Amino acid sequence: MSLRDQLRIMVVDDMSTSRGLITQALDSFGIRHVATAADGPAALNALFQSPVHLVISDYNMPGMDGLHLLHQLRQNPTTKAAGFILITGRADREIIDKGRSLGMNNFLKKPFTPAELRACIEAVIGRF
Repeated sequence: MSLRDQLRIMVVDDMSTSRGLITQALDSFGIRHVATAADGPAALNALFQSPVHLVISDYNMPGMDGLHLLHQLRQNPTTKAAGFILITGRADREIIDKGRSLGMNNFLKKPFTPAELRACIEAVIGRF
């Protein structure tokens, strides 16, 4: 069984259009086990129940931004080992440095292409 057949990913973004674009790209890569959440608290609840290999999260979300979500994931034994990719329209050094200090594996600046998304994911988990 190939990596793409086993890989479980959670996409977290408050914008349904963004979630849709990312999940469509993942589907085009042959990744079938994709869950989504519209905000950090919903993502945490789902991830604590059913952990994934990789979380792809938007940075700018109401209530709990992507870095707070990352911090919460790293604090929990069930989710602390999951890969984490932050997607942001503002790839400020401060945001990226804070993400790295919290254990972010990679980041992607909006707007991005499916090829850039794939390269970003493969930099974290390996080729699929």
